[in-house]
Amino acid sequence: MSNGVSNHVYALIMAGGIGKQLWPVSRKKMPKQFVDLFDEGTMIAKTVQRISGTVIEENIFIITNEQGRKLISASLTGFRPENIIVEPSSRNTAPCIALGTAHIKKRDPDAVTIVLPSDHLVLDDQAFIQIVEAGIEIASDKKGLVAIGIKADRPETEYGYIQVDEQLSIPMAFSAGCNFMLFRVKAFAEKPDFTTALEFLESKDFYWNSGVFIWHVEAISREFERSMPDLYKDLLNIYDCLGSKNEKKVIEDVYSWIHPISIDYGIMEKADLVYVLTGEFGWTDLGSWDEVLKVAGRRSLIADEQPDNRLVQIDCENVFVRKPEGKVVCTIGISDVIIIETDDALLICKKEYSHRVGDVVDTLRRDGLEKYL
Repeated sequence: MSNGVSNHVYALIMAGGIGKQLWPVSRKKMPKQFVDLFDEGTMIAKTVQRISGTVIEENIFIITNEQGRKLISASLTGFRPENIIVEPSSRNTAPCIALGTAHIKKRDPDAVTIVLPSDHLVLDDQAFIQIVEAGIEIASDKKGLVAIGIKADRPETEYGYIQVDEQLSIPMAFSAGCNFMLFRVKAFAEKPDFTTALEFLESKDFYWNSGVFIWHVEAISREFERSMPDLYKDLLNIYDCLGSKNEKKVIEDVYSWIHPISIDYGIMEKADLVYVLTGEFGWTDLGSWDEVLKVAGRRSLIADEQPDNRLVQIDCENVFVRKPEGKVVCTIGISDVIIIETDDALLICKKEYSHRVGDVVDTLRRDGLEKYL
């Protein structure tokens, strides 16, 4: 990628989620993207570090809420405060991306933007960067939108899917020795039930949707205008006010009336020209404790394998324990159990059921126990 192109490449990192499926470690005051799950740094710090090999420092933006802004300022030493975009409230990914697009377009009307979540794990950074740079090359022509798809290896019901159509040629600069493929997109699918997920897997033309997208600001603006005209008008209003004394008020007014909607449903499913680059780079969205366990097992970072951990297990099998330092935990005669303890909460969950942790969070909220969230 030439310097001329790279100077116009931007990253928009979405960091406004709560990550309630990883409760009680992930909380409103400290969402999972700001938690160090594997003693290797926080998820958001690793995301910034990963993309900095492709995007220059001044072109990396993070979009979050007010609490996230404070956490970024405290935890990402040296990150430019002017590159933190604050949403007044959460309205799902389409409004989030529209707001980020307005900021980036104001900075550079010829920008190519990589949109990526802040709380996903990538084990092979080199393979990830290679596929992203191919996406930048494709998106630079301003015609289409590019998604990154992951080869599905199980009938997962917690991921969205992308159905592929005809296979296309990889850009010449990436054709030698690449480990990914390029397709036209046929359809996007929301999280399926198990039977449907199994059908997707058996068809071999469905890939997991990683939530990583690449596009030229003209291309995504055109799709907002065509598929979400009301939000597009809001985007223009925000664009016009950026840098003025009315900026904050206009953004707050816009967010007071826009409806939550995902970028997949609002734009990607309706766009005229969408490509997908599919590859493998050790991706997971860490959307549940079961997902954390799979990664921890591969990295030998399971809590009961750590030295001086004050953990006693007798006649136990496949028991994962995460606890505060200095506390003794003893388990006897149990198997396939997840135990997560913090200073004020304890989660005990059978393995393969951790996708229900979000239901616990909803129940606590409904019962007025917000202080534990």
